[in-house]
Amino acid sequence: MTEKIQSVKGMHDILNDTSTNWQTLETTIQNVLSRYGYEEIRTPLVEKTELFERSIGETTDIVSKEMYTFTDRGGERLTLRPEGTAACVRSLIQHGLYQNNALRLWYCGPMFRRERPQKGRTRQFHQIGAEVFGLQGPDIDAELIVMCARFWRELGLPGLELQINTLGTAKAREHYRQILIEYFSDHETELDDDSRVRLRKNPLRILDSKHPQMQSLISNAPGMADHMDEESIEHFDGLKQLLDTAEVSYSVNPRLVRGLDYYGKTVFEWVSDQLGAQATVCAGGRYDGMTEHFGGKPVPGIGFAMGLERLVELLAEQGQGGTRPQPHVYLIIAGEPALTRGFRLAEQLRDALPDLRLLMHCGGGSFKSQFKKADRSGADIALILGEDELEKQCVGLKHLRREAGQVEINWDRLAATLRTALGL
Repeated sequence: MTEKIQSVKGMHDILNDTSTNWQTLETTIQNVLSRYGYEEIRTPLVEKTELFERSIGETTDIVSKEMYTFTDRGGERLTLRPEGTAACVRSLIQHGLYQNNALRLWYCGPMFRRERPQKGRTRQFHQIGAEVFGLQGPDIDAELIVMCARFWRELGLPGLELQINTLGTAKAREHYRQILIEYFSDHETELDDDSRVRLRKNPLRILDSKHPQMQSLISNAPGMADHMDEESIEHFDGLKQLLDTAEVSYSVNPRLVRGLDYYGKTVFEWVSDQLGAQATVCAGGRYDGMTEHFGGKPVPGIGFAMGLERLVELLAEQGQGGTRPQPHVYLIIAGEPALTRGFRLAEQLRDALPDLRLLMHCGGGSFKSQFKKADRSGADIALILGEDELEKQCVGLKHLRREAGQVEINWDRLAATLRTALGL
């Protein structure tokens, strides 16, 4: 027997019985993004590996351990995108999208990281993200966060906690970096292997370590807030004031550094207590220096990304999400002579009633078996077209979800009858 081919570990099918939940989630979020003036951008799934090495950082787990990287036939190193921001910045520079006006963009699609699969974490996962270019004040930081709060309200997801922090300006961050190097160097024997690698290259990432034996060492590290410059403090205070004005609750988490090297100033995460270890459902921050890092002119930037798998799971936990759409009408074709006319009639109804969900029976079968399928389909109405109806130029109409006798409806009156009966 031929061995069955299974999906790749950590990469899952989204089946038809759950796809409606995804559609509801995506439609709701995309609608809010549009109302805030954000426009969609679509970038390739595959980018040059160098893009992520330079943006995310070579010492990050993503680049050093998790990326799906390969060499193509031309000898070029390519990578399945592990996140969306770098590609948006690359596209911004390549196509000259920024013209000294604020640019608000959003994207949606699959990302790839070779992590250990677990609840809320897969190797192919999906994100919706937003990126803003050309605005450097705390007002746009606040807008992004407030917009996220609106997502949760319109999705019916209460209980998400907002955590914020500032990583400061590049100057303040470099000063703090040296302080951390001195502190952790004095305790180098207590560091795990990953932290020893990060010590000289990016010691801030040590603060993000989840290693249980290092938590005491990390909690006693010098605080970032004590080493901020005036510009960093003013920006962060402005953000907090705007969030207070918008009545968006938050907590300041001084250990929140995010897992990507390109962040500076504002960083934030929305977390849930219902997802176990994978608590973060949306995260982002400011990355003002990235365009210069890629050879472009200086353009301030800020953005976020949210994991759709985790949001779908949260919606299911709380009984939210969409329901599978049932057909309004099931068209029964009784006998071979009725088939051609049935096809025409179905298309005429779809033209006349754009919102009509009509399922036409295909594959033949007895009238009794077709009626059973009509009932199992969940349709409200069955239409019957057989030889007698062909002669009379009508269809039989039978309500399937309430007691009512079958009636005959002429073809020219059928669309109007269904519009009234179904409220279309």
